[in-house]
Amino acid sequence: MLFTQNTIEKRIADKVFAGERITPEEGLYLYEHAELAYLGVLATFVREKKNDKKVFFNRNFHLEPTNVCIYDCKFCAYSRAIKKRSDGWELTMEEMMDKIRAYDHKHVTEVHIVGGVLPQYDLPFYEDFFRQIKAHRPNLHVKALTPVEFFYIFKKAKVSYEEGMRRLIEAGLESIPGGGAEIFHPEVREQIAKDKCTGEQWLDIHEVAHKLGIRSNATMLYGHLEKFEHRIDHLEKLRQLQDKTGGFQTFIPLKFRHENNEMDYLPESTTVEDLRNYAISRIYMDNFDHIKAYWPMIGKTTTHLSLSFGVDDIDGTIDDTTKIYSMAGSEEQNPAMTTAELIDFVLSAGYKPIERDTLYHIVHDYSVEEYVAEHDKVSA
Repeated sequence: MLFTQNTIEKRIADKVFAGERITPEEGLYLYEHAELAYLGVLATFVREKKNDKKVFFNRNFHLEPTNVCIYDCKFCAYSRAIKKRSDGWELTMEEMMDKIRAYDHKHVTEVHIVGGVLPQYDLPFYEDFFRQIKAHRPNLHVKALTPVEFFYIFKKAKVSYEEGMRRLIEAGLESIPGGGAEIFHPEVREQIAKDKCTGEQWLDIHEVAHKLGIRSNATMLYGHLEKFEHRIDHLEKLRQLQDKTGGFQTFIPLKFRHENNEMDYLPESTTVEDLRNYAISRIYMDNFDHIKAYWPMIGKTTTHLSLSFGVDDIDGTIDDTTKIYSMAGSEEQNPAMTTAELIDFVLSAGYKPIERDTLYHIVHDYSVEEYVAEHDKVSA
């Protein structure tokens, strides 16, 4: 049976409003044909059904052990090859602990640790580092490393994913960020990141972590060589693993930025395409509780708009501690927002600012009447 465009879109809308899952074919249709306004309506419905008008953020800082890396990802503006390591940084254990101690008198709940891959940052190194963090500040949540790093350090240590993950958990690892996913489909992955872990290995490592009780996030790098069908393949693999384990917390579409890397000849996606991608992600990823926009990567203006296209999380205060975004030409060259600025940012969009911890426990609800009244008085 042939469907007209309106009939197809009505069928998809009926399924979304009824809480039914759309198929990969329907997801591909949305990418190829759906208008932004239509997607916004459906994504907002899903977002508000799951999270009302809440917008989550946390107080965090990033720690990046090194930007020197044995891998050569074509899209990466952040890393430096070993032969050019003098252009990068390689922090010692003590230097890393100094960065942790710099936050001793600040209200932060999470340290986010990712970086390049080098032999000295091996399994014993991270076990020692995580133990030192927890000994120094037991309540600081350690969210650290990606399957790209895990794959290397477990292989170097000659241990299984399960044994390696258990050792890191015992040392203090509490959750995993979503990086390193890029695009799972080998047709694209071979072109942009062929020498690091495969999409299947990325998924396997997250599955092991979930089975050991560790929650994690997931990402997708979009807007480069991939086609819409590659995006759907990526989303479908994540959705299937989430059906199996329930271990993912949030999905984060990451916009490809083309400065200072080997793919600088490619144009970047438009703001409209960014918003369409957030909306389709929210509609398709029906078993993910949250969709996150990294405001340092896409800028405050697009992040503000994204809240009306399925996004309910904008990450954290960041505090200018990451260079991953700015080195790639992101909108925010000095990414830092205070808690007060984040709260005002969310309120000005008509949403409820909720400070969370890493595992989405509510730390403070800033949508309560007394805060909003104070905000309105100051704004006036």
